[in-house]
Amino acid sequence: MKWGPICDRILKPNPVIQILSSSKVFLAPPSLRIVLRVGMDGEELTEQETALYDRQIRVWGAGAQRRLSKAHILVCGITGTIAEFCKNIVLAGVGSLTLVDDRAVTEEALSANFLIPSDENVCAGKTLTELCRDSLKDFNPMVRVSVEKGDLPSFGAEFYSKFDVVVVSCCSFTTKKLINEKCRKLSKRVAFYTVDCRDSCGEIFVDLQHHKYSKQKREETIECELHYPSFEESISVPWKAFPRKFSKLYFAMRVIERFEEAEQRKPGELSIADLPAVVKLKKELCEAQSLNESHIPNVLLERLVTDTREFPPVCPIIGGILGQEVIKAISGKGDPLKNFFFFDAMDGKGIIEDVPGKP
Repeated sequence: MKWGPICDRILKPNPVIQILSSSKVFLAPPSLRIVLRVGMDGEELTEQETALYDRQIRVWGAGAQRRLSKAHILVCGITGTIAEFCKNIVLAGVGSLTLVDDRAVTEEALSANFLIPSDENVCAGKTLTELCRDSLKDFNPMVRVSVEKGDLPSFGAEFYSKFDVVVVSCCSFTTKKLINEKCRKLSKRVAFYTVDCRDSCGEIFVDLQHHKYSKQKREETIECELHYPSFEESISVPWKAFPRKFSKLYFAMRVIERFEEAEQRKPGELSIADLPAVVKLKKELCEAQSLNESHIPNVLLERLVTDTREFPPVCPIIGGILGQEVIKAISGKGDPLKNFFFFDAMDGKGIIEDVPGKP
């Protein structure tokens, strides 16, 4: 499924973004506020919540807002794209947001992450997550924003069970599979997302496991459900099984992941000097997978290898779409993305690819 030019479709008017972009609070008449305060589960939104979220409650209802206010989100790996995502869900009014990333601030982070203060004195001695936490609290004091220190793969299943949504970025191929597997083994359903933005390209992967939701069709509410494959199942599908016009970014990202894994590099630790080895790996994978090499253009690989930094204008696009999808998953309203989304600023198009998993 393709989305057309970004100015026409990907960035079409979005009620979520329009609602959250205003810093003003509009109060509904008291009689209307009484109705809005009652949630789907019989619990009430507080007077303060009703006042603050009044405009978005009118769009998705009090029940959806209540589910958002009870949701706990874990974000692992802070980037410019993740900063945009965090801003969106904090403004939407999630219950809590936990950040994991022990890295210090770098020049690269400053170029794309608007949550990092420009004052060097403020940044001194603080990690990325600590700085982002302080900025996010100013966006919405009603959302609990905290920092968790530690190595991501070392966290046990008990740690992930505290959350409703887990979003990972800046993670290795192995770490993505490991965290997704831990989330799937829990007794409760935990929505899992990965997001990567390199140069002017972005990728989102979604695993909602067994997801039930509702959507409006004309004046009728339709109940729907979807089954999602795991990350490992999705990337294990033989390449020759995909249709001819399948996203080239899917294949290119898999080549980059495999190369970083084989060379024991951290995500983004590539340079133009690595291009010949990456192209060689591409040829080997295409031969093993019976895929024509033209499906992974060398010019695309060159872009992903030469400049692994995020292109700042792309961050709000990918972060905005990710935020929108997480809100849909939590609220249970609207068709969720299934299960890969790709964006390339070179042609201004976003593509959704449904990878069913290994047969």
